[in-house]
Amino acid sequence: MRTKNQLKKLSEFTSAKHPVRRMRRLKERAIESLLFLAAASSVLVTVAIVSILVTESIPFFEKVTLKEFLTDTEWTPLFENAHYGILPLINGTFLSTMIALIVAIPLGTVAAAFLSEYVRPSVREFLKPVLELLAAVPSVIYGYFALLFVTPLLQKMIPTLGGFNVLSAGLVMGVMIIPYVSSLSEDAMQSVPSHLREASFAVGASRMQTAFHVVIPAAFSGISSAYILGVSRAFGETMVVAIAAGMQPNLTLDPTQPAATITAFIVQVSLGDLPHGSIGYRSIYVAGLSLLILTLCFNILGLWLRKKFQEKE
Repeated sequence: MRTKNQLKKLSEFTSAKHPVRRMRRLKERAIESLLFLAAASSVLVTVAIVSILVTESIPFFEKVTLKEFLTDTEWTPLFENAHYGILPLINGTFLSTMIALIVAIPLGTVAAAFLSEYVRPSVREFLKPVLELLAAVPSVIYGYFALLFVTPLLQKMIPTLGGFNVLSAGLVMGVMIIPYVSSLSEDAMQSVPSHLREASFAVGASRMQTAFHVVIPAAFSGISSAYILGVSRAFGETMVVAIAAGMQPNLTLDPTQPAATITAFIVQVSLGDLPHGSIGYRSIYVAGLSLLILTLCFNILGLWLRKKFQEKE
């Protein structure tokens, strides 16, 4: 049994007024405050970006009606006879993104299944960082790779293909976002309980059947998040489409034609000599706000899909 002196020392140590406990409490509060500031900083930056975009976009819509902005099929804010229809830019953005996803989603999912289900852990630890090196390559390198290598290669198969086109830009963008899809998809597959794999093997399923009929459906809530991240990454890509797609705002679904995306237009105007405060200058803020809204819609869709598949699981 403890003596009275031991109990007295224990009560003094556990007291809130003890110097050691007081110092520990101060450290915990300081760490908590730093973590709160780190978490709040991202929210504050987002609020600041949105407020700037909205503030700069309001004068634009005082001169251009929302109907004209959403329905006009021409986007020529830099010309004398200016038109402010955002549809050609949205069309180019969606077209290049769809081509990129056609490449990235199948290849990224297959790569994730291979890393998760077929290779040994030691080999996976080597191959996964090598695959993720694709994300470390600067996008301007991808842009010139699309322009100087992929486009001439495609021209041998499609003689009518021009020097600037959405097809080569979309294909290279797809290669660029494969690591985003494969890495997150592989993490989601690794989180699937092993007893599901063992049950599949026990009833005679092959490794491929287990991977594509058991593991991928069980991990699809996480895989869908990887797809949405890939969409957002393709939506926000700038240099590949600016270099390889031609920066010509055409309302077309033909991938062999040049086109402009929202991000490419922002780069084009930002490099020019438009006076600050002009309607052409403010068009880059409107384009940025449109891109922000589109990305937000896709992120909301991704959260809804993830929640839906988690409920099914």
